[in-house]
Amino acid sequence: MKAVELRDMSDEELRQKEEEIKKELLAMRFHKAFGRLDSPAHYRNLKRDLARVKTVLRERELKKAMGDGDGS
Repeated sequence: MKAVELRDMSDEELRQKEEEIKKELLAMRFHKAFGRLDSPAHYRNLKRDLARVKTVLRERELKKAMGDGDGS
């Protein structure tokens, strides 16, 4: 998933996506531990997608904080 697609989502959709990815990563982590991981590339891409989601959420958080603390 691209960051541009993520930026078009609402905060709630991003949080849902984050939870969805975390659940899938947990399941894949078990498969990896038992040597049954079918696609290491998919596992790696999920980790990157999670990082992108967290980055977009953090950007929005910082933007709100900067907007609220401008002294107006």
